[in-house]
Formats: sequence, structure tokens, C-alpha cells
Amino acid sequence: MMRFQKYHALGNDYLVLDPADSPASASPEPAQVRALCDRHRGVGSDGILWGPLPSATAGFRLRIFNPDGSEAEKSGNGLRIFARYLFDRGKVSAAPFTIETAGGTVEARVLDAGRSVTVDMGRVSFTSTAIPVAGPARDVLDEVLEAGGRQFTFCAATVGNPHCVVPLPEISPALAHEFGPLIERHALFPNRTNVQFLRVLDRANIQIEIWERGAGYTLASGSSSCAAAAVACRLGRVDRDVTVHMPGGRIRIELGIDWTVRMTGAVTRVAEVRLDSGFFGRET
Repeated sequence: MMRFQKYHALGNDYLVLDPADSPASASPEPAQVRALCDRHRGVGSDGILWGPLPSATAGFRLRIFNPDGSEAEKSGNGLRIFARYLFDRGKVSAAPFTIETAGGTVEARVLDAGRSVTVDMGRVSFTSTAIPVAGPARDVLDEVLEAGGRQFTFCAATVGNPHCVVPLPEISPALAHEFGPLIERHALFPNRTNVQFLRVLDRANIQIEIWERGAGYTLASGSSSCAAAAVACRLGRVDRDVTVHMPGGRIRIELGIDWTVRMTGAVTRVAEVRLDSGFFGRET
């Protein structure tokens, strides 16, 4: 019988599946991920965190699965949740520790008895070959794409996973729902992309609406916050200490001169879930 821990980070919820709590040694199959994340027929989640796994280079290794069954390189909210999970299980203390992901190794610190987590997410890159974005090698800034009959000026960035940031004077959930899926799968992005619609509020605050690759409309995203803040700073519209406002809440982003990025935000433990032994054998 599988046992999960459910957490959310500003409304972005994940199921943590520890290999020690699973009868199977292998990671969940895509069909199993889709079934578990289904909000009507399954447990309901924005993704699955599979770990801790052994690592030769870090304290822990984590694999991250989107609700469509695809695997994500990195997730800021997922990493904060996983750090809180490790703290709750007594595997780490308040001292810094490292987590290996497919998008790079990060350093995490658990604060305020687990209620908040800081993650050093690595270095932001705007280079097309690193993100990736189709076309010649370049920094992808203030370019134009067409989606759904509308032209958008956009910038692209990676913090270990791809992001397309669209600055606009006004943004809304409806905008993200309409154009997010079209931009996610635009031909410019060979690996698909996460999409952030960005509104700059002032030098220290930005607002974003988020369409996540493989997940859809999302109340909050840590890596999206990092990418959007970095783009706004690169464009000269904000300073290097930025609060990102999302429908689910706020995340603090601190940007280094070398484009390293530190993220701090809340994490909430929701429940322990024991999956019925016959769940995967049922017709869904």
C-alpha cells in the first residue's frame, strides 16, 4: 500500500512519495501519475515528488513528475515542499543541505520550524541554447511571437527548466488560460515551456499569472517567480530584491549580480494519504 504526504506551497500542491513508503522500487509510471493527480478520480495534485533518492553529488536526489505524467527538471515550490518533508521526517535540521534534481543541484534551508523554506536555485540564463529556444544562439530578450492570432513581446530564461515571460500592462487568469497552452507548445520551444504573464507593480514588486508546462493554470510557482523576477530585473524594471505576487500568495526573490537566484516562501503540510490497494486496478 502506497503512503503519500501531501503539502502545498501557496496553493501549488504536491504529493511526496518516499521510496521507503512504496511497495514498488521503481518510480511511478506516467499513467499512475496521471491517475493519482486527477482531482476527481484520484488524490488530486499538481505533481508527484519521488524521493529522497541516493545521490553521488548531493545530500538527496529528487525526481519531479507533472500531472500529465511528464518529468520536470526543476520546481521551486516542489523543492520547498520536499525540503519541508525532509525536515518533518527528521532527515535534515535547520542547517543548509543540498538536493540534486534533473535541472541542477540546489541548496535549501528550512526556516521557522518548517513554515518557510529558502532555496538557492542556481543561476538564471537567458541564452537560447540553454533554455532552449529555436534559432541562432542569443539572449532571448524583447522578441515577438504569435499565438492565437495575437502578437506578444516575450523574454525567455532558464533556472534549470524553461520559461517564457510575457510582460504586459494588465494580466488576468483568463489571459493565462487562453494563451498559456498555445505558448507552452509554440514551435519556438522544442521542449515546451512554462509561461508567465508579468505585470511590474513597482521597483520591488511584480505580479504574475502562470501556465505551467504539463500542469496548466497554477496558483503559484517558485521557478516561475525566479524567471519572471530575473527578466524584469534584466529589463531594468525592478531591483534585485523582488516580491512576486501570485493568486496563491507571495514569494521573495533575491537576485545576485551574477544572476544567481534565491527564493523564500511558505510551505504547509496538509495530510498523510494511504492509497487503497486496488486503486490502480480500477477503471477510471
